[in-house]
Order: sequence, then structure tokens, then C-alpha cells
Amino acid sequence: MTVTFSATNDETRPAQTGLASVPAVKQYLRAAEAHGIDAAPLLIQVGIDPLVLQNNRQHVSSAAMEQLIELLVKASADPCLGLHAAHYVEPASYSVLGYISMNCSTLREVLAKIPVYEKIVGDMGVSSTECQGDCVLQRWQCQFSNPIARRHEVETVIGSWYAYTRRFLDMDASFARAVWFEHPAPDKPELLDSYHAHFDCELAFSQAASGILIPSSKLDEPLPQANEALLQTLLEHATELLAELDRNQSVTHQVKNLLRLILKEHPPSTTLIAENLGLSERTLQRKLTEEGTSYKTVLNELRLELALHYLENTSLSLDTIAAKLGYAEPRSFYRGFKQWTGRTAGSFREAAAD
Repeated sequence: MTVTFSATNDETRPAQTGLASVPAVKQYLRAAEAHGIDAAPLLIQVGIDPLVLQNNRQHVSSAAMEQLIELLVKASADPCLGLHAAHYVEPASYSVLGYISMNCSTLREVLAKIPVYEKIVGDMGVSSTECQGDCVLQRWQCQFSNPIARRHEVETVIGSWYAYTRRFLDMDASFARAVWFEHPAPDKPELLDSYHAHFDCELAFSQAASGILIPSSKLDEPLPQANEALLQTLLEHATELLAELDRNQSVTHQVKNLLRLILKEHPPSTTLIAENLGLSERTLQRKLTEEGTSYKTVLNELRLELALHYLENTSLSLDTIAAKLGYAEPRSFYRGFKQWTGRTAGSFREAAAD
């Protein structure tokens, strides 16, 4: 496998083949509507059927959404459109995941559910939780490659998380110590007023990651609306929705999604993946071969993708990274990384830091 390296992960990021939920699109449309923008021609331009938007359970291409965001930003001339779109967040914005979060017992439980079920909302990015001293960083890594759409989508997602937690999980402003953005601050200092109006906490731009820094002491505070019986019903429904979404994806895509979920908890194996997909190991291998790949190739591609992220954006030790990638022995990770890239993991991290 040949990999081209650059200062960012963009060249190693998978091609945009994912989905975006209708409610996620609607947040931007409502923000554009506030500017008097008629979005109908722009929807047609990017290939989104306006009729699809009448059903919140539908999805559109995430590539189409990426194009739409850029067009809406230009049409509105609003340099903070993504942040303003976050004002329109509501439980339905996250489909069943929004209602799952409202019935969890603690914020820790909410954060554990997000990576598992966020695919219902779309493939625009990937969530993760990372330790940062006495805090955890609830991080979101956008998959968009267009820099305009990427900046606005990051601000929509982080801004929506913040507003949702305050408004619908009924947590006070102290739940967030700081909000981080990987992109730089806006060119015009007066635009910072929009950020301070939305976030009642410290703001930091040009960070290694985008997310919300949450004191660990806040993770186990009880949430007032928790309902265990309703939560279990919602989780069953969410599992059915995930299965429905995956049926429309390639087997390669399904395998990669499953590996992303289980890699930190279980040693990766074709047996476990095949069981989750309801296939025999032989059928799984055959279907992957028909799609021009193999289980080992998919696993290695995901491991490389995650390794590059950890090396560039965290201070985790190499042994810890190896464990997160599902290696029983760190030396297997060192050997694999050198084989894939022609460089040691340590030298890659040093070069990325320069």
C-alpha cells in the first residue's frame, strides 16, 4: 500500500462516499433562510432532491452536503454560517441518537454512545474521547476536504454539541472548560462576538484538534431525564437503523465500520466480523475479493488511518497507540507502520511536529 504524506491527513483520508442525514442538512438551510437565501436552486445544483428533505429518516450524499455548504456560505456572505447553523439544533437533528442521549444516566454514558451510533447522523466525521489531564476532550474529526465546508461543518458540529448539552441535557455552563478549534481564529476580530455569544467558556483556535474540553468531574453527574427502559427501546431501534444503513453500503465499508468500533475492545478477527455481519468467514472473504480487497487490507488501511491521527494529533505513547489499534505486541505495530510508510512511527511523529 503506497501512501503520500503531507502536513495534514487530507491525502490519506478516505474518499467521500458516505451519507449525511436530512436533519443535518436542514440546520444549514434554516441558517441560510435567516439570510433570505432561496436554497432550492442550490439543492438542485448539488444533486439533492428537495422532496427528500421532507423525510427526516432519509440521507443525502455527504459529498453533496459538502458542496452545498460552500454554496450557502458564499450566497449568504456569512463567515460564521456554520456557527449560526448550530443555533437550530434540536433532538431530531441527531435522529434517534438525540433521544438516546436525553435518556442516558450520565454524560459519560452519552459520550460512550456517540461513536457507536453517530453513523445514523452521517459520515461527515468521526467522534472520539481523549484524556487531557483532569479533563476529557470530546473530539470531532471532519472528513470533508473542502477547506470552506470543513471549517463551517466543524463549527456546526461543535456548536451543536455545546448547545444541545446545555439545552436538552440540562447541564450548566461549567460542563465545558473550553472549546477548541483546529482552524485559526476569524480574520476580523469583531466576528469573535458570535463565538462568545454561543460559547460560555474559554475559546481556543489553531489547536491540534476540534472539540469540547470537559472536566472529568462532570462526566458522572446524573442527568435529570434519564429513563433506562426507554433508553433500551431506543438502542434497539438505533441498532436496526444501523443495520439498514449498512445494507446499502459495500461489504468493505461495513467491515471497516465494524473494525473501527471493536478495535479498542477486542482483537480484530474475521470470525468476529463475520458473526456481526451474519456471514460465514468464507462468504465474507469472497465478498471482499469481489470488491477488490481483502480483510487484511481493510484492517491495515484502518490501522494506518488511525495511526496517522494518533501520531499527528495526540501525545499518546507508541505502545498505547499500538494497543488502541488492536495489536497484542507493540513491535507488531512498529513493524507494520514501517512496512506501510517506509518510516518509523517515531520519526513520522517528529516530522509532523516540525
